[in-house]
Amino acid sequence: MSAGIPSSTAQVQKSAEMSTSASSNGSDLGIESTDIKTATGVSLSSQQRVLVGGVLDLFAGKPTLKKLQLWTDDATFADPLTKAEGRRQYEAQWYGLKAAFSEIEQLHQSVTSSGNPITMDLKTRYKVKGVGSEQTIESVIKIHTTPSGDRITQVEDRWNGNIPEGAFAKAFRNLNSVVVPAFVSVPKSSEEEEGKGK
Repeated sequence: MSAGIPSSTAQVQKSAEMSTSASSNGSDLGIESTDIKTATGVSLSSQQRVLVGGVLDLFAGKPTLKKLQLWTDDATFADPLTKAEGRRQYEAQWYGLKAAFSEIEQLHQSVTSSGNPITMDLKTRYKVKGVGSEQTIESVIKIHTTPSGDRITQVEDRWNGNIPEGAFAKAFRNLNSVVVPAFVSVPKSSEEEEGKGK
C-alpha cells in the first residue's frame, strides 16, 4: 500500500469498494463499456464484467477516480512505452492518455479467457492531439486480479501480443512512468473531477 495516499482518495476507495461489491454492472462507478464481447465458450462473472468494463473505459480515454479504485494501490500497468508502478504513476498514465489524444476509437474487443489473468483482444485507433496523425494498435490485454477477483493488481498491454524487453526498453518505460506523473494533472477527489465536467 502506498503511504502517501490523500484521505480524500482513501474515502473514494472505501465508497468504490462498497459500491463494486454491491453492483452487478458497474453503473454506479460510471462505467460506460458494458457491451463486452466474449469468445465462444468464455463467460464472465458480474465482477469480472465490472473490471473489464472499467479497463475498456480507461483504454477509451475515459478515466475517473472511481474507476481507478478498482485497482489496488500497488498495482502496475505495462505497455511497450511505460512501466507504471503504484497509484500515482498508473493514474497519471490513464489521465495522460486522455490528454494526449483527440480521438480514441475502440474498433474491436473480445475477452478470450476469464481466468486470472483475464485476457482480451483489443484493437484501438488513436489520433494524436494537435498533430492529427493516427495509429491503430492491436493489443492483447492481460488483467491480473487479487485472489478474490474483486480488484486489479496488474494490467499488461501487449502490442501485437508482446512487450519488448531489454535494457533500453526498460529504461525508457521507467523514465516515462516518472516523467508523465510530473506533467499530468490527476483530480484530487471525485468532487473536484465531477465539478470539472460541469
